[in-house]
Amino acid sequence: CYDEGKRMSESLCFDYLRTYKVDISIARIFNTYGPRMVPNDGRVISNFICQALSHRPLTIYGDGSQIRSFCYIDDLINGLVSLMDLNFPGPVNLGNSTEYSILEISKLIINQIGFNNKLINMPLPDDDPRRRNPDISLAKEKLKWEPKIDISLGLAKTISYFKKII
Repeated sequence: CYDEGKRMSESLCFDYLRTYKVDISIARIFNTYGPRMVPNDGRVISNFICQALSHRPLTIYGDGSQIRSFCYIDDLINGLVSLMDLNFPGPVNLGNSTEYSILEISKLIINQIGFNNKLINMPLPDDDPRRRNPDISLAKEKLKWEPKIDISLGLAKTISYFKKII
């Protein structure tokens, strides 16, 4: 129902565009991370950081080979502003096309925090996709936008934030 809800919302926005000539901009936002994330929101980066800072094992679902891409919040905001400044309704995918396995992300976080946290494997949920990666070619073409912040720098800023609140 989550996917269908998003499709319905986009359809309604386009109906308003056609019927009432209302300006719309539709962004499809992919995995975003950064400071001010909620510690218990269930997202992989915040989960790993909170577990690592608390000296707990990091929970890996399945074998950790699932592929994800992560966009730092500043990059996402720049993409959203670029989309709003352009008279283009979209939809436009905003995210980072650089891929990491969940296992790679866990190791990057452990290395930055500096603790030798263990990993524990839990069963992979049936509906967990093997790969999530946005095609941002339209954002590059229309918005002249692409992410700039490297995962190492983004994680460092995010970890610094979590150190202050935990």
